[in-house]
Amino acid sequence: MLKFLDILLFTLHLIVIVFNLTGWIWKGTRRFHLWVIGLTGASWFILGIWYGWGYCFLTDWHWSIKRQLGVEDLPNSFIQYFFEAIGIGIVPNTTDSITLVAFVLAIVISIYFNFFRNP
Repeated sequence: MLKFLDILLFTLHLIVIVFNLTGWIWKGTRRFHLWVIGLTGASWFILGIWYGWGYCFLTDWHWSIKRQLGVEDLPNSFIQYFFEAIGIGIVPNTTDSITLVAFVLAIVISIYFNFFRNP
């Protein structure tokens, strides 16, 4: 069951990340995208007040499962973990910077399309 949850959370993570980056593209998903990226931002910056900036509840759940599976030395972010898993050697600070820039761009574009272009 833990292995299934590990795979499920890995897949869910990827879906959320890809949707956060691209969900604004299609008119039919723009409102939902704004909600999802807003929840992501709330996790990072509101829950982050108590748990550390950039806190992701999904990563927290996923890492809990991985620890139960005996995995140790997990990075702070899923994106860093994913980069390492596919062989991209980027230092964590660079990953965090790329992630933040991509997030800000995606949310600004989403706000533009949701409120200023064809609202």
